[in-house]
Amino acid sequence: MSNLLELSDVSTPCCAPLSDSALSEAEAADLAKVFKALSDPVRLRLLNMIASAEGGEACVCDLTGPFELTAPTISHHLKVLRQAGVIEGERRGTWVYYRTIPEALTRLSGLFALPSAVPA
Repeated sequence: MSNLLELSDVSTPCCAPLSDSALSEAEAADLAKVFKALSDPVRLRLLNMIASAEGGEACVCDLTGPFELTAPTISHHLKVLRQAGVIEGERRGTWVYYRTIPEALTRLSGLFALPSAVPA
């Protein structure tokens, strides 16, 4: 008995693919920027706070309290998330209100979603 796999064994996938299609080089570069922005724990928490806020948006005044960081540091983190395209802000008087961009979050979640129809 040989320890080598037969050719037919190699062509049979062991599990379903994680995505419907492979990423292009440009898509991978764009998504890498988003993942880089989300790789910081403060930014990840900020995104979570905004996404889970009542009414779907959070005032910057509510985002500074939970952190032991200065307001300018929080503003920097929010700027990085805006530049990555996962949140947007709207100024209302003195305050800025932030909300997630649903299409961006859907794109991230779809990256590793199982295809809807997996052949048997």
